[in-house]
Amino acid sequence: MSHTVLVCDDAIFMRTMISDILTQAGYEVVGEAETGTQAVEKYDQLKPDLVTMDIVMPDMGGIDAVRTIVESHPDARILMCSAMGQQALVVEAIQAGAKDFIVKPFQPSRVLEAVQRILG
Repeated sequence: MSHTVLVCDDAIFMRTMISDILTQAGYEVVGEAETGTQAVEKYDQLKPDLVTMDIVMPDMGGIDAVRTIVESHPDARILMCSAMGQQALVVEAIQAGAKDFIVKPFQPSRVLEAVQRILG
């Protein structure tokens, strides 16, 4: 059985890019979210094996979404996605409970390495 993934990013092209990388590698993308609130709701519904989470999103930022998910699901595996120059936010995301991070623009090999490391 393939691992399930929830892809969270406010930009549809980023969600599509991440989904394509993961699907081609054999992962099952079970949902997408474009806001932090949606990410939390969909995590509760879908209970995916992994979440990719953008840091900057409307209504609830990615870091707050990570905190909220980890409060209810301490074993959640979340991979943060950040643009260049957001290093301070990455540290905050890891402290909030994210397991790793990748930097945009994505290299497919880096995305897959991080996913495999998190999923073990």
